[in-house]
Amino acid sequence: MEYLKAMLFLGACERGEAILPGKIGLAFLLAATPAVFLAPVVAGAERPAVSPKIYSSTDRKLDLGVVHFAGGNSLHFSAGLGSGAYRHPSLPPMVLQTVTDRGPRFSCKKGQKWTGLSRDELCSGTKGARIYPLPAYAPSIYTIRLEANGRFRVLDVIALRDRDGKALTGLPNPLGKGKAGIPFDAKGRRLQQDAGAVDPEAMVRLADGSYWIADEGAPSILHVSAAGRVLLRMVPQGMENDLRAARYPVSGGLPAILSKRRTNRGIESLALSPDERFLYFALQSPLANPDTRAFKRGRNVRLFKFDRKAGKVIAEFVYVLDRPEGFRRDDSQNQRDVKISEMMAIGPDRLLVLERVRKSMKLFAVDLGGATNILGSRWDAVSTRPSLEQTPVSESGIRPVSKALRFDSDAHPEIPAKIEAMALLGDGTLALINDNDFGLEGERTLITVIKVPDGK
Repeated sequence: MEYLKAMLFLGACERGEAILPGKIGLAFLLAATPAVFLAPVVAGAERPAVSPKIYSSTDRKLDLGVVHFAGGNSLHFSAGLGSGAYRHPSLPPMVLQTVTDRGPRFSCKKGQKWTGLSRDELCSGTKGARIYPLPAYAPSIYTIRLEANGRFRVLDVIALRDRDGKALTGLPNPLGKGKAGIPFDAKGRRLQQDAGAVDPEAMVRLADGSYWIADEGAPSILHVSAAGRVLLRMVPQGMENDLRAARYPVSGGLPAILSKRRTNRGIESLALSPDERFLYFALQSPLANPDTRAFKRGRNVRLFKFDRKAGKVIAEFVYVLDRPEGFRRDDSQNQRDVKISEMMAIGPDRLLVLERVRKSMKLFAVDLGGATNILGSRWDAVSTRPSLEQTPVSESGIRPVSKALRFDSDAHPEIPAKIEAMALLGDGTLALINDNDFGLEGERTLITVIKVPDGK
């Protein structure tokens, strides 16, 4: 039934119908906005008002406590639920699961602003340093339920763990000089990098209760048990040696070219086919291949298809990002600001992809059918010049995946910034979730649901 709803949604996409609030029953996570009325746009029809229902939460399970810095300043943190989301059809209609990322982290420059301390006090003046105020924080899977009283409640929290049951951290992996950053704690003490640490950005759940999680750090994909223990982590070929100290199995089963990802621009999105045979995942941005300039200017993002039964990637496609000028609320001219933050399957080889800058985001119906499979081609060789990231797709001989715009948030400024997760709920609504960055700047999570019109 859940995928039937998704297929009906896809059918509307293929017929060229505009998918707008109320039309598909979008559920938006809105940050601190009052109740508003949104209406679908239907040609030749009156625009009926649709009243969204907004959910908030004061659940204590979201509170991560206060960290005190030298000099008396302190920061209060709350769980960031919006890195990735999924709702398995076996769950109750208004119950979904989300995954957090590595935990609160910020640059020394931002730390100066928030704590009043100098760069030397925070990071010893170390280049590439990042502050991890909660270094023991374990990335976790949250199960939440939308209640009739307008609140959402945390039902369960599963911390990700190694094979011995020890909670993982979100500290950087030891991936070589300049590739992961140097961690410091709130006291200005340098921390050790952690081979077993992960930075989750997307998730799906299987019928057997286990999960697959996308990690933007290495980058990697992880198979995780229902209890949260890592069963397998797949990283780019050749990188498995960097993570050999992890206390769980690590395999170099992903294409080696993925090691060229820009720091913090790894695998950001993950989708599961209706029959659970295939995973789809994409990089957040173009690779820094061969250099940072290619990352900053490129529009070609690599999207992969993974056969779970075979245990390997079987296809690689090119997804072409929109230009930044199309995200009007952000007023950006920088191509590097455009990124993929989430996707979900709406049929075999058919995806709904969330593309965004910061304030603005778009949803695209994407079809892999007919697109060129470049897996194992010269485009996967690091030596290829110009690289895929440097080559306009029109000059590459590659047919990219087709994409059709189905929603643009620029018409709806009430939608919050940094939408990074989405899930199809049991009543046919779509939940879009903002990443609150663990409340570093006071952001909090609200969930607004718009009902699907019955069409009568």
